[in-house]
Amino acid sequence: MSSPETKPKKLSPYAHAPVLPAGERIELGSIVRGDHYEIEIGPGRGGFIFERALSAPDAGLVGFEIRRKWATIVDERLAKQGFSLRARVFSEDAKFALPRLGPDASVRLVTMHFPDPWWKKRHQKRLVMGDTILDEVFRLLTTSGAFFIQTDVEERAEQYNAHLSDDPRFVPYGDEPDSAWLAENPYGARSPRERRAITDGLPIFRIRYRKC
Repeated sequence: MSSPETKPKKLSPYAHAPVLPAGERIELGSIVRGDHYEIEIGPGRGGFIFERALSAPDAGLVGFEIRRKWATIVDERLAKQGFSLRARVFSEDAKFALPRLGPDASVRLVTMHFPDPWWKKRHQKRLVMGDTILDEVFRLLTTSGAFFIQTDVEERAEQYNAHLSDDPRFVPYGDEPDSAWLAENPYGARSPRERRAITDGLPIFRIRYRKC
């Protein structure tokens, strides 16, 4: 008796999501063009990076999105809109991608928008902004380069602010001297969640630090 035919394995539509080139060291200039570089950690559906591509035409923009679906969709949309030479999104975990990037002191802005949607204590180890991220952000930022974070969860904002304020490599860069807090987003671009929060009348907590 013949064995039943094995059904072909169905491939994910995002199996070929964009990833960084192979190699231990990747120069930013080899993946995007720009007079300077900016990195977005977790671009999600891509609202910020699309608008940033318009508001900062001289910047080379790189996003790292861990979800293959959204990395693929956003990167393809950037290409369709003519931004592929200077704006890319890769399906990568920033914790592992950032250490591979160079050159040092070449990034003018690093952003994170509404990160870390985990609340239980056992998930604390999954938080994006840990020591590894801060070490790499510091290494990559130019002198006085900025690290901008926003969230609609006050507890998270306080947590991020406390972490950065304890790091002597960064100084507050907010609206007031010695304060990291910003009332508005100063970058001419918004993420979809930021727009929803504004529409719903939710407070948004924004902090910014710069490299010493």
